[in-house]
Amino acid sequence: MKKWLALLLAGAMAMAAMTACSNKEENNTTEKNETTQSSEEAKAPAQGETVLPQLEEKPAKDAKVAIIETSAGTIKMCVYPEYAPKAVENFLTHAENGYYDGLTFHRIIEGFMIQGGDPSGDGTGGESIWGEGFGEEISNNLHHFRGAVAMAKSSLPNSQGSQFYIVQNPTVEPALISQMKEIGVNEEGNGFSDAVIEAYSEMGGTPALDYNYTVFGQVFEGMDVVDKIAQETKVQDDNGTVSPENQPKIIKITVDTAENHFQYE
Repeated sequence: MKKWLALLLAGAMAMAAMTACSNKEENNTTEKNETTQSSEEAKAPAQGETVLPQLEEKPAKDAKVAIIETSAGTIKMCVYPEYAPKAVENFLTHAENGYYDGLTFHRIIEGFMIQGGDPSGDGTGGESIWGEGFGEEISNNLHHFRGAVAMAKSSLPNSQGSQFYIVQNPTVEPALISQMKEIGVNEEGNGFSDAVIEAYSEMGGTPALDYNYTVFGQVFEGMDVVDKIAQETKVQDDNGTVSPENQPKIIKITVDTAENHFQYE
């Protein structure tokens, strides 16, 4: 338990030092498994059962996907409404309403993440479709693997708005992997299973953010674009601040069905 808390504390301190994922309320910031079942049939697992949808090769044919067209290229992502329904509804509704069209990635830290979706362009703006925050949707089934898409927030409760971030970190340090193995999984199912640790080892990511931020999606195409944004964007400081003239643009985000982006038999 002490090691579990130490890991989370280290992550929280890192977030605070880098002004994590900010918002207006503060700072005015398994193996892969193929599935073809209908999204109407897809349900969250029974209590105590853990699956890792981010590692699946394909979502259901009629599952929603989001296509983020940026000035650096196109990023495509799956979403997981069965585990983070409010975050998914918020993101997809904003996308369908054109809220994100023309916005930017305003905070970029290579080896960590890229953050965008703020109409103010500086980490102080944006609101949810409900006009207020909607709380964390923490799931043992979703983790901050490389390519994970999650809701940004401040340290205040219910501070989610429109801002989101994409995890870019390509590696997890061996020392952290060892610590995760020691932590394991507690009686509530929180922690790091063998499958999660293996995924972090192979994919990269930022496990210290787990159980603190809401993961609601996963990039399935365009991580080269995420890397390009992270590696080539000029930043002003260690906090990843990007001046307006250098901010990569979100041209538009559209919503489609998976069958138009994956091959099914």
